[in-house]
Amino acid sequence: MEFGVLLVAELIALGVATGFVAGLLGVGGGMTMVPFLTAILSQRGVEPGLAVKMAIATSMATIVFTSLSSMRAHHRHGAVRWDYVRGIAPGIVLGGLASGAGVFALAKGRGLALFFAVFIGVSAVQMLRGTQPRASRAMPGAAGQAAVGSGIGLVSGLLGAGGGFLSVPFMSWCNVPLRQAIATSAALGFPIALANVAGYLIAGRALPPALPGAFGYLYLPALVIVSAASVTLAPVGARAAQRMDQRRLRRIFAVLLFSLAGYMATRAFA
Repeated sequence: MEFGVLLVAELIALGVATGFVAGLLGVGGGMTMVPFLTAILSQRGVEPGLAVKMAIATSMATIVFTSLSSMRAHHRHGAVRWDYVRGIAPGIVLGGLASGAGVFALAKGRGLALFFAVFIGVSAVQMLRGTQPRASRAMPGAAGQAAVGSGIGLVSGLLGAGGGFLSVPFMSWCNVPLRQAIATSAALGFPIALANVAGYLIAGRALPPALPGAFGYLYLPALVIVSAASVTLAPVGARAAQRMDQRRLRRIFAVLLFSLAGYMATRAFA
């Protein structure tokens, strides 16, 4: 696999798009990155099942940097609920480590692609319906938040996503205003990414390089280029989110999720 101008251009474009989406919707960018990075690696000769795993792991590693940029931008607008971050983050770390170090290494690439498609498809339906929760519903206590965090960390690690496709709908369901849910989800992307990347490094430590620049499940050139581009655009997306109508935000979120679910479903059955 040659590291040429076309590959650099593709990775820069991917970083720009994922960075803006990360800031706009409070997702780590993995939902947009995984399908396209899977395609980029597959087109250059990486075995399809391994390409999915490498895309997931590399995507999560970029979220370490993208989430920090997005989080800072949302924090400046005073939208991050840090009390929820403190409650959910411990569970996220445990779930992420379990996913990255154990379940991920055992999973099949085709199964991961299908799992990705089903989960984000369900999330898209929930966001598009926009069903209003009961006024009495609120966020659970500390134990409940930790349990929810464990599930988010586990699923996010399997999909290479920052967890926003789960945490944003969940917090909205608990009557957290959408802008606060998006901002808080952006902050939660950082512990999700750190925990899962640690797990991927453990799981892939003995894996032979699939191509030049690969280290275990991580593809380092993509990590560097996509991270640099996405960090630049994440604050732009965050500013747009704070100014946009919430119903429009929901529709954009849902359309994005439906599109990505369809793509990954085709990859699973290809």
